[in-house]
Amino acid sequence: MKKIKQYLLVKSIGLYINLLSYLAPQKAFDLAYQLFSQPRKGKLKPDQLPKTLIKTAQEIHSYKEHHIHTYLWKGNEDIILLVHGWESNASRWKKLLPYLIKSGKTIVALDGPAHGLSSGKEFNVPVYAEFIDHIVQKYQPRIVIGHSIGGNALSYFQAHYPHQFDKMVLLGAPSDFEIILNNYFKMLSLNHKVQEAIRQYIKNKFDIHIPDFSGAKFLTETSIPGIIAHDIDDTVVLFEEGKKMANSWKTAQFIETRGLGHSMHDAELYTTIIDFIQK
Repeated sequence: MKKIKQYLLVKSIGLYINLLSYLAPQKAFDLAYQLFSQPRKGKLKPDQLPKTLIKTAQEIHSYKEHHIHTYLWKGNEDIILLVHGWESNASRWKKLLPYLIKSGKTIVALDGPAHGLSSGKEFNVPVYAEFIDHIVQKYQPRIVIGHSIGGNALSYFQAHYPHQFDKMVLLGAPSDFEIILNNYFKMLSLNHKVQEAIRQYIKNKFDIHIPDFSGAKFLTETSIPGIIAHDIDDTVVLFEEGKKMANSWKTAQFIETRGLGHSMHDAELYTTIIDFIQK
C-alpha cells in the first residue's frame, strides 16, 4: 500500500509539472529541476552527529561561496579519501572504516555539496569534483574510494583535474548521466517540453554534451590500478553501468557481487579492498 501511495504521489507531481509547463513554463522548469538537483536526505546537524563522526578531527574548508566539512582519522602519512554518494554523508562509511583504520593509514571523508555539514542546496557532479579538488590539494591523498554518484564524481575528476591518485576504488557507481536523467523523466512521466528545458539548461550551465557525460568515457585514459565493484542485484544503479566502466578502465579489476544491493556493505569485499590498498 505504501509503495502504491508513493507511486501515485510521484505521478501526481509529474502531472502537475506537465500542466504547469503550459501555464507557467519557468515555474514548471524551476520545480522540475529543483526536485532533480536538491537532495531530500543526507544533511546532518552539528549537535546530532552519528557516532561514527563524533570523535573525529573535523575541519571546515572555505571554497568560493561554500564551506566543505571533512572528518579525519589520523594514521600514517598515506592518506585515503572517502567520497560518498547521493542523499548520504561521510557516516555512510561506518562499516568500512574499521577495516581502513586497521591499515594504519590516515583516512579523510568529506561531506559533498548539500550533504552532511557541507553547505549548498543543489548537488551536481561538476561542483562535487570541485569540492574533491579542494580537499585533494589540502590533504594530497594517494588512494580514493567512492560510492555511487561519488564514484561518478571521481571518474569526472580523473578526466578534468591534474592530480592523479595511486589507486582508486569505485563501489556501485553509475556511468552515464543520460541514464540518470532519463530515469528521472520516466519516474515523473515529464513531457517533452519540460525534458528539453532541463536538458538545455544543463548543457548551458555546465558546457557539456549530455551523452558525453559518462564515467566510462572519463576513465578511458586512466592507467592507475583500480577496483570497480558492482552488485548484480543493485536496483538503484544497473549492474551494466559497472561493466561499462570496467570495459573502459583497462587497469581496473571488476568485482561482481550478489545480494549486497546498492549499499555494497560486505566483509569479504572490504577485505579484498584492503588487500588491494596494502599491496
